[in-house]
Amino acid sequence: MSKVLLLNGSPNEFGCTYTALTELQKVLEKNGVETELLQVGKEFPTGCNACRACKKDAVCVVGDRVSDIARRIDEFDGIVAGSPVYYAGPSSQICAFLDRLFFCCGRKMAGKVAAAVVSCRRGGAQTAFERLNLYFGMNNMVVATSQYWNEVHGNTPEQVQQDLEGLQTMRTLGENMAWILRCIEAGRAAGVKGPEYEAPIATNFIR
Repeated sequence: MSKVLLLNGSPNEFGCTYTALTELQKVLEKNGVETELLQVGKEFPTGCNACRACKKDAVCVVGDRVSDIARRIDEFDGIVAGSPVYYAGPSSQICAFLDRLFFCCGRKMAGKVAAAVVSCRRGGAQTAFERLNLYFGMNNMVVATSQYWNEVHGNTPEQVQQDLEGLQTMRTLGENMAWILRCIEAGRAAGVKGPEYEAPIATNFIR
């Protein structure tokens, strides 16, 4: 059975972002996908201090929830990063969490299915959505999409419940993620090999 980690980057544990994520979560579970919803926005995670100790064993040494998920990252076949929109960007909590998680586990993300979900009162959703997707795009992940950008609108969970298009977008995203995960499982069962990557080349602009 596939398993998806849903990260709630809002400091409001049961707010608008939670409402969007649980709409998606219900569809994943209906399709037989196991889920884990983790609240990361309540406790402010420490940002990456560039100690690079994680390069030894791909686990952050700080010793918090990021470290815990880094140790368990192989459990998950997919990751959803959810965040409210603050000044047209994601919350600082989700960014700090993802900065550290992807720095230490980036190579383990390859082939996992990923999606970003954002919640906003009115504007700024696109830039926040794009910011979150940048983590996925440079780590060989499979990005799931929906019928619209993955966003809901409202200032309270009750208002988000009135955003019928936004909630439908979450449900469609859930169907697409579940379908991609089934396709990956079927491919592995049929002996389809994953991509073979070259050794990474890092080119600096100043030599």
